Amino acid sequence: MTDTVFALATPPGRGAIAIVRLSGPATDATLAALGAPDLKARMASLRTLTHAGRIIDQALVLRFPGPNSYTGEDCAELHLHGGRAVVEAASAALVALGLRPADPGEFTRRAFENGRMDLAQAEAVADLIDAETTAQAAQALGQLDGALGAAYAGFRRDLLKALALVEAEIDFPDEEVPDNLARTAGPVLDGLIADLKAALADSGRGERVREGYRIVLIGETNAGKSSLFNALVAREAAIVTPIAGTTRDVLDADLIIGGYAVTLSDTAGLRDSADVVEAEGVRRARARAEQAELRLWVRAPGDPAGVAADYVRPGDLLVLTKADIERAPPPTGQEALAVSTATGEGMAALHDWIATRLARDLSGADFPAVTRERHRRRLEEALADVQAGRRALDIAPEMAGDDLRRAADALARVTGAIGVEDILGEVFSTFCIGK
Repeated sequence: MTDTVFALATPPGRGAIAIVRLSGPATDATLAALGAPDLKARMASLRTLTHAGRIIDQALVLRFPGPNSYTGEDCAELHLHGGRAVVEAASAALVALGLRPADPGEFTRRAFENGRMDLAQAEAVADLIDAETTAQAAQALGQLDGALGAAYAGFRRDLLKALALVEAEIDFPDEEVPDNLARTAGPVLDGLIADLKAALADSGRGERVREGYRIVLIGETNAGKSSLFNALVAREAAIVTPIAGTTRDVLDADLIIGGYAVTLSDTAGLRDSADVVEAEGVRRARARAEQAELRLWVRAPGDPAGVAADYVRPGDLLVLTKADIERAPPPTGQEALAVSTATGEGMAALHDWIATRLARDLSGADFPAVTRERHRRRLEEALADVQAGRRALDIAPEMAGDDLRRAADALARVTGAIGVEDILGEVFSTFCIGK
């Protein structure tokens, strides 16, 4: 890229400070034209910025020469007063000097294209900006620090080692290489297949941290699901009445429990109904229960198990409601907590139970190899190709090479180590302006 771009890096509107970022070869000339020449690198200087004989602002100006800058190009920041008129005047001056407004994510895309970060780290920048929980921020920071790229580099290193053994026998058949050299790649590929399967088995963890852990309330009509939903989200989000079947649709709320993002869903009571609208609500409730990571089976004292029991899985929790009225014994073998939304009894224990479950499911000793669907697709492609190559190795080693090369390409696409022009637009289109 040869043009120079700029963008407001702070939220638009009135504020104490507005930061405008510049990147590109004309950065130093632009600063000089605004009245801020000869700045020392990475040192803030107070300068009076002017254009066309008019004062724009007294601002702190910082200069970051490439390649040791965020984008790898010459960069600068104008720390302006945060009034809208000041920002508009500065933007108009930059356009008049030949700069153009940056596209979403363009600063980070330039950093990727200039080798300042890999594609997984670029995605981590967007995730860090969007992080709303400590777990999301920690995962994004780990990915930005290169943890995910290191994991894929390890997979690819093993793959290339096996590929080298295969190609050595094929390319140098008359040289002094051991017989059946290609087949010695078998144990390497077996270990890699096991690692890729383990990464895919753990693939939901990183995505759930980033996108939110799904918890669904299921149960019969009038079991107290909507009252429990309101108590957990701490607001009157769902309508509560004594009329059976009041909830007709799935109602979602986002909340944070134990530092993790959670999407909590209230659903229609599970029963057969001739009412078309209620029947559709029950269908949606059943579908949501199937998709959830955790189901809270809400059951009032004296209620039969009903069809909700069919959707309960090992590890789910039975929540016995209306404990202030009657405390029913839990079914044998089913973990249960008794609560009362009227008095608050048991709610702290339920909150702690959910937080413990989230920590168990979402924390791990190793950094997750998948934090986005894109990563999971590449892992699946790589695993299929490695397995195909492993099968070919025992039949015709010369046929294994193509499979292993395709697997290496799939892994490299996660970090952008090979041509990825087709996915750059998808990745960077989600960024905010100025990053």
